[in-house]
Amino acid sequence: MGEIGDSLLRADEEAFTRRPPKSTQARVRYLLSQVKTTRAVAALLGVSMRSVERYLQGTRKHPPRPIADRLEAEVRRRWQPRVRERARRRATDTGITVETRARFGYTAAPGSTDDGRVRRVTQHLPPAYAARLLEARAAGAGEAELRGIVAEGLQEIYFKDRGRRAQDLRVEFTDIDYIDIGYG
Repeated sequence: MGEIGDSLLRADEEAFTRRPPKSTQARVRYLLSQVKTTRAVAALLGVSMRSVERYLQGTRKHPPRPIADRLEAEVRRRWQPRVRERARRRATDTGITVETRARFGYTAAPGSTDDGRVRRVTQHLPPAYAARLLEARAAGAGEAELRGIVAEGLQEIYFKDRGRRAQDLRVEFTDIDYIDIGYG
């Protein structure tokens, strides 16, 4: 994923009401409850069915780092789907908060500066932008499309002050140093 996709994933995880399982055995057991067969778990993790059985029995507790990372990622991806969905619905009702440090370039009327510069911006975006962003993510939109939605929201709310100034301003949102998106 890209920066914005990862930030939305972190926002989902902030909504967790319980922590995901920590031990390898508990994680494999959880995945087994989700996908129903050891063959499916083995396919997800890229290991043999026998390895999955060893993890379940507890005879093998420490998988190699790449497998442990895949195991953690698969569990986190499936953990508390209803809690995540509730947080997303709440975000489409209340909006999202975007905190970022990035380069913002401008295209504006003649005589104004169009030199891009790095800014730190924290802005609450209205529910309409939250809904568009979450719908695009659910539809499998790429990072460029997600970045465009966030850029449009920051342009309209932060730079144009909801249409009260700089009518012809166009903002470019590039060189993201960090971005953090929060629901609500």
